[in-house]
Amino acid sequence: MKLSEIKQHLNKLENISFKLPNGELVPSHFHVTEVGKVTKNFMDCGGTVRNEEVVNFQLWNADDYNHRLHPEKLIHIIELSEKILHIGDLEIEVEYQGETIEKFGLDFDGTSFLLTRKQTDCLAKDNCGVPEKKQKIQLKELQATVNSCSPNSGCC
Repeated sequence: MKLSEIKQHLNKLENISFKLPNGELVPSHFHVTEVGKVTKNFMDCGGTVRNEEVVNFQLWNADDYNHRLHPEKLIHIIELSEKILHIGDLEIEVEYQGETIEKFGLDFDGTSFLLTRKQTDCLAKDNCGVPEKKQKIQLKELQATVNSCSPNSGCC
């Protein structure tokens, strides 16, 4: 989800909720402790130099059980961050404390923001010898797509 999208969703909400991939909700007394621009300059294993930028939100729970972040307040925090940090309409990455600091993508289901799982990947598969995954098909599917002879047709 891009920054412009979260602002559109927030404008339509009365309350903010974030749902973890396992279906549990982040406690409603969470704080957004950071909104920032993260720039990652790196070289992949094939030698290609890459540059990625994302907007980072950090969610944090405290013992402040009476705290509730309202949509208009989060929009204000986002807009101030855009102005001061010169953040463009970038993809959002969310940090949340699990067993360690976990990073998630962000989606929306119409009611809650969904923290989505992120995966590592090789960006240079063609340069570093990682074989392509072959599409698995069942033999009965293959037989249905191949021109085959039927018994007594005279083609064999």
